[in-house]
Amino acid sequence: MTILRRHKSSSVNANQRVSIDVIAPIVVGILALVAWEIFVRVTGLPPYLLPGPLLVLQTLINDWNELFASLLVTLQITVVAFVAAAVSGLLISILFTQSKWIEKSLFPYAVILQTTPIVAIAPLIIIWLKNNTFAALVVCAWIVAFFPIVSNTTLGLNSVDRNLVNLFQLYKSSKWQTLLYLRLPSAMPYFLGGLRISGGLALIGAVVAEFVAGTGGARSGIAYRILISSYNLQIPRMFAALLLTTGLGVVIFVGLTVLSNWVLGKWHESAVKHEN
Repeated sequence: MTILRRHKSSSVNANQRVSIDVIAPIVVGILALVAWEIFVRVTGLPPYLLPGPLLVLQTLINDWNELFASLLVTLQITVVAFVAAAVSGLLISILFTQSKWIEKSLFPYAVILQTTPIVAIAPLIIIWLKNNTFAALVVCAWIVAFFPIVSNTTLGLNSVDRNLVNLFQLYKSSKWQTLLYLRLPSAMPYFLGGLRISGGLALIGAVVAEFVAGTGGARSGIAYRILISSYNLQIPRMFAALLLTTGLGVVIFVGLTVLSNWVLGKWHESAVKHEN
């Protein structure tokens, strides 16, 4: 009976924690929106300076078809760049762990690629790939999203318990067996952490590249809608596009967090739920 009571109390406490984690941010967000709307109405600010949340929501509903179509274009660029960054980052990290000489020779160039402002090199990439604007935008977003995966995964692959490495060597395991059964599982939390960072960065890279490219027409991304709205002083429409972009970033982060918890939930300390 005592064990059952403890189990029920722990379940209740867990449900309470989940409720607080969900309800508290929602309440804060609602209060912020109400304060924003009241401030706009009391001060009488014109919409071209600061629109209220209700006007932004109304604009989003009225222009939904056009804005959502542009958001899907940006989403395509983000997904392609993110997948390319995840695959290339993982493979390069594995290459780094096979030889310290390779890591020391190539890792500085990954750092240089990360620290180079994407705004500065995006025009060059777009000029070089002028016949394929979509590919140019993907390359720009890939550059932004690539480094966190390489950095985190390389750290994870090099952070394996040395005692376990010695044990594998004692049993004469090959490099690939050690990589497959020891290093990759140990680096999985680092890799998934890099994915969470790179997901948002891929979206940022896609939006920045679209700003630089300024592509219009039916295949224009959400950044083009933001630019045109700002040029025409359609600030409520600009805020609506920003709201969609922010919402997409939140969805990407939450989705990757759920994926991380699902992968690590049954075996890694960072995701396993413990009872007090």
